[in-house]
Amino acid sequence: MAAPVRALNRPRHGVTAGRLRRGAFGALLSAALAGAAVAAPAWPDKPVHLIVAFAAGGAHDALARVIQPRLAAALGQPLVIDNRSGAGGNIAAEAVAKSPPDGFTLLVASEAMATHPALYPALHYEPLRDLAPVTKLADFPIALVTRTGLPSGSVRELVSLARGRPGELSYGSAGIGTSGHLAGELFQRTAGIALAHVPYKGGGPALTDLLAGRIDLMFLSVSLAAPQLRQGKLKAVAIAAEDPTPLLPGVPSMSASGYPGFEAHLFSAVFAPAGTPEPVLRRLAGDIAGALADAEVRRRVEELGGVPAARGPDALRRELEDRARRWGGLIREKNIHAE
Repeated sequence: MAAPVRALNRPRHGVTAGRLRRGAFGALLSAALAGAAVAAPAWPDKPVHLIVAFAAGGAHDALARVIQPRLAAALGQPLVIDNRSGAGGNIAAEAVAKSPPDGFTLLVASEAMATHPALYPALHYEPLRDLAPVTKLADFPIALVTRTGLPSGSVRELVSLARGRPGELSYGSAGIGTSGHLAGELFQRTAGIALAHVPYKGGGPALTDLLAGRIDLMFLSVSLAAPQLRQGKLKAVAIAAEDPTPLLPGVPSMSASGYPGFEAHLFSAVFAPAGTPEPVLRRLAGDIAGALADAEVRRRVEELGGVPAARGPDALRRELEDRARRWGGLIREKNIHAE
């Protein structure tokens, strides 16, 4: 007698029809995903834009242009530099923060990304939330320098002079909330002295007045101070750091001058929009480190007054968070708001 029709449709080996259907669907889905992976272009497949938060001609811009050819070669795509200065770097930073997180729009900015939330209460973005750290490019040491006629050749003598003339010695800066200004505030708090702060619209005018003797001292980037020091137009008192720098041989650090832990320096770093894929961030950090390891690139960075300092995303984030805590507290304590 013929078997029932339903027996002919019964799956073999105990496999249900539902499992067969799910297995077939899974196989089709896997094939589709594999095909999509093969078809998806590898990053980067078009030019990468590097937005510099400062005007052309400055140290950050010059640094970006030093690494440009080697980084472009490593990426296999053109690296297009776009200068967008203004608002202490916030214009460029906000533009990048609001860009697609696809690795094709990057930012070159300064250490100020860590202090801007405290300095600018009405920011339309949050640097440490909306930007993904990629890597540092270079550190730019700061030197405590004085006019040549000031009767002090060391930090100890300068502090003694300031204590005898409270509020009379003046220090200049490139503006409210800049690194030079904050370093001066830290110096006053640490040494227990009172100085008169004179903010300028840029480091150039402040340096001009220091050279002319109209102000007494400054915390000045070594890149700007070195030429004047070589010509005997300024006096170097100390490097605003734990350690001295080879860029100014023979100048002691603030730590060696009796103020351990005093640290104030500039740096340049690369950021991407938050949400940029981790493999892209790591690839960028590695390629930038490779560019900075080139002997000619290192030489040119040092000519700019910088020290190559390639760091990966994790190390840069830790430094930014530490800086935000330290300097943010000082900014709030002194009630400092950027102009």
